[in-house]
Amino acid sequence: MLIIPSVDLMHGKVVRLIRGDPRNVKYYEHLGEPVNVAKRWESEGARWVHIVDLDAALGSGNNTSVIGDIIRSLKIQAQVGGGIRSLESARQLIAVGAARIVIGSLAFKNPSTLKKLLDEFGDSRIAVALDHLDGIIKVGGWKESTCFRLREAAKLFTDMGVKFFLVTSIQRDGAMSGPDIENLNQVLDLGANVMASGGVRSLDDIAVLRDLGVYGVIVGRALYEGCFSLSEALKVALKDD
Repeated sequence: MLIIPSVDLMHGKVVRLIRGDPRNVKYYEHLGEPVNVAKRWESEGARWVHIVDLDAALGSGNNTSVIGDIIRSLKIQAQVGGGIRSLESARQLIAVGAARIVIGSLAFKNPSTLKKLLDEFGDSRIAVALDHLDGIIKVGGWKESTCFRLREAAKLFTDMGVKFFLVTSIQRDGAMSGPDIENLNQVLDLGANVMASGGVRSLDDIAVLRDLGVYGVIVGRALYEGCFSLSEALKVALKDD
């Protein structure tokens, strides 16, 4: 199981939001510039980083240049998400070096574009974000509800050829209240690689997700606030028992 540190960007700085609310933002400038933060996770053993452009997700600008700087500074892989709502923006991020991009609103509103991306770049480079509030999918920076339930959406995209999902519990995101095991269990039997996001607060949570069989865990606030170290999380993730 992969442990994937998250580097969330707002106004060119590393931040964390609670449940995606921009009014509840915490800056981590004391850890350095985004490039330095990402390189720290690389030096501590991460094989991937997860970069989120919160400004793009919220429709208030973008951090594309910073994302490019981060990717160019790393030897490990970068997965990028947040506000990728056109074919052009998707191509731009892949062009700057993203190994995988995470598509949310675009997948639901324009599935034909998602299909184009899968055909153009291959299923290993495209993930679909299944951001949900109590099992109901939300899009548009988590402001718009859809008519899709989590499993229904996952099945739809699996049938289209999607092999990677990022499943985020909005209620638990940044809240360190434990992962949403019940909803994750709804999508683990579909044959896709599921990355779990939201609520991780302890090494015990990492162990539970490992035993559940997820492909990867996105870890943000718990790492930034010292609940455990990345090396500790990696050790738990790799245990077989």
